[in-house]
Amino acid sequence: MILSALLTSVGINFGLCLLFFTLYSILRKQPVNADVYAPRVVAEGKYDQRSDFNLERLLPSTSWVNRAWHPSEDELLMRAGLDGVVFMRIFLFSLKVFCFAGIVGLCVLLPINYMGSQIFIDFSDFTNKSLESFSISNVNDGSKRLWIHFGAVYAFTAFVCYLLYVEYSYISSKRLAFYSSSDPKPNEFTILVRGIPKSSTDSLSETVENFFSKYYPSVYLSHYMVYHTSKIWKLINEAEKMYKKLAYLKSTDQSSQRYGRVGFFGICKPKVDLVQYYEKKLEDLEDKARMQQSLLNGKELPAAFVSFKSRIGAAVALEIQQGENPTEWLTERAPEPRDTYWPFFSASFLSRWIGNVVVVLACVVLTVLFFIPVIIVQGLTNLNQLETWFPFLKSILDIAFISQVITGYLPSLILKLFLHFVPPVMIILSSIQGYVARSQIEKSACNKVLWFIIWNVFFANALSGSVLYRLNIFLDPKEIPNILAIAVPGQATFFITYVVTSGWTSTSSELLRLMPLVSSYTKRIFTTETGEEFEVPSFPYSSEIPTILLFGLFGITYFFLSPLILPFLLVYFCLGYIVYRHQLLNVYAPKFETGGTFWPIVHNSTVFSLVLMHMIAVGIFGLKKLPLASSLTIPLPIFTLLFNSYCRKRFLPVFKGYPAELMIKKDRRDENNPGISDFLEKLITAYQDPALKPIQFSGRTDTHNAPLLASET
Repeated sequence: MILSALLTSVGINFGLCLLFFTLYSILRKQPVNADVYAPRVVAEGKYDQRSDFNLERLLPSTSWVNRAWHPSEDELLMRAGLDGVVFMRIFLFSLKVFCFAGIVGLCVLLPINYMGSQIFIDFSDFTNKSLESFSISNVNDGSKRLWIHFGAVYAFTAFVCYLLYVEYSYISSKRLAFYSSSDPKPNEFTILVRGIPKSSTDSLSETVENFFSKYYPSVYLSHYMVYHTSKIWKLINEAEKMYKKLAYLKSTDQSSQRYGRVGFFGICKPKVDLVQYYEKKLEDLEDKARMQQSLLNGKELPAAFVSFKSRIGAAVALEIQQGENPTEWLTERAPEPRDTYWPFFSASFLSRWIGNVVVVLACVVLTVLFFIPVIIVQGLTNLNQLETWFPFLKSILDIAFISQVITGYLPSLILKLFLHFVPPVMIILSSIQGYVARSQIEKSACNKVLWFIIWNVFFANALSGSVLYRLNIFLDPKEIPNILAIAVPGQATFFITYVVTSGWTSTSSELLRLMPLVSSYTKRIFTTETGEEFEVPSFPYSSEIPTILLFGLFGITYFFLSPLILPFLLVYFCLGYIVYRHQLLNVYAPKFETGGTFWPIVHNSTVFSLVLMHMIAVGIFGLKKLPLASSLTIPLPIFTLLFNSYCRKRFLPVFKGYPAELMIKKDRRDENNPGISDFLEKLITAYQDPALKPIQFSGRTDTHNAPLLASET
């Protein structure tokens, strides 16, 4: 790619960012858009509704930047939880890494690359020359200046590993402090037990009570059996929709809307009183749901939430094998009640196993199919190949601006549009794998999206062309460094444009929230129903964290290959830090709390990026006829992996559980807590499936609203 094409892409995306920021600063001031730009503030009742019009509403401003910057980390912790704090620490960590990389890369390595003569440079036509002149490819083979790159790789690795250690230590301490200072939570006293053996004389519920009363007599509190409630959930969802329609009809003063036709599009049906019709339908749905609830008596699934009187009692039951048969009485951590993913319990062991196989196959198929947009994107970056495919476009492609837009902006835009559908698909795939919590689904999807985009965005684009089909990259591991060294440097400019398009513009569009804005206006214009329950969105960790880590991969691998990417990454991380702090404070509300367990994903991805950089460095120094530097780089990935092994042993156990020391301290502190008895009483029914609670949409006050399934103790 030539410099002018890159400048065209940067100009287009900078203009879009400026447009998005300007529109946001105006639209956010309009009271009608409060549910789009401050839904969390509105839900908390803190939004200042000012109906009086003033000219200041129509003028853009940057006051929101100061409000996003000002809150401390402790305030962010109170608002967004530890997961929100960890998410922002990813930006801080990345800024530290790439500030150091930027100083070394731009001040030292970039001038050395540019002063090389391996690639012919026509200084008379600066804007139309290849950007490879800024990369290591321009350094002469065998040049002693390559030792500076060698030293930079070592220094950069040491600095990143130091920061990784510091961050892992800091977040571990924050996780322990967060746990120690938190109020009692149901999941701290509860475990999930599966594989409950059937008894010929007792029900599953009686079997659970007998087992834990016998072997944990001093700490066992209660249990709650799990039921198959998928049919009830369908009826409840229909009842909720019916209730919203009924609430709107009762709130409107227009009698013409009270009467209408029902059925299939209301064709050939007489007009009826919709209020009476919906009331009758709502009562029928309630009766059906209650009938389904009554049919569940004695039909428990072999799974139960077992609660204990102390945290240490639950921890002991969790960590040791319960029965002589290791396939029975299987224990795992219970999620928070609000985090529980109830559809999981409808799945048998066989269906979960089949689901895992289907997910693996689906991921493979999705990865293979994604080569289609990758091939299209790589064809657009090469004008000669594009003219070969479509000869009739030659006259259009000869126009300078058109060719610059096609090669510099369009490829990364197309790839970003295709990638937009990946996170929702991964969420769906993860949800059928048998996870018991939404947070577990989110983390699983985060890992899937991360490795999907690393392969399909980085490797598939870097290894595109004939090298992608060279089987020796898989059959002969010794060739991997050389093949990477040949392929990766040539794609630096594409990844720069991808950072600008997917990073700058997408981040600014996150602030504008274009789709929720359009949806809000569409509902007001075309939808007559109102009174819908206001729902605050949750933060999409599964899509945002992989994007940040992918950009981190770009920066680390191209740090010494093509430092020109570093300033574009720094702009993205600075932009993301401000924008996402603002969103976490005003837009998103946490729907679960994992205690910062997303950080190990960040750590592992960064280590992978470092090892990949080392492999490329080994190949580059070999191709540049500096074999000694290539050989001396080989120990670097070994040291990095040893460092990673130490971090896993030192810090990872903290993210898998909590130490007994803290549990016992909290248990002893609860002995002097007068509210702990009330908490334990509420704990008995904390894990009741919401589908089994009384249904009262119609407002009837008869005895039919009493719950049919009492809590089990």
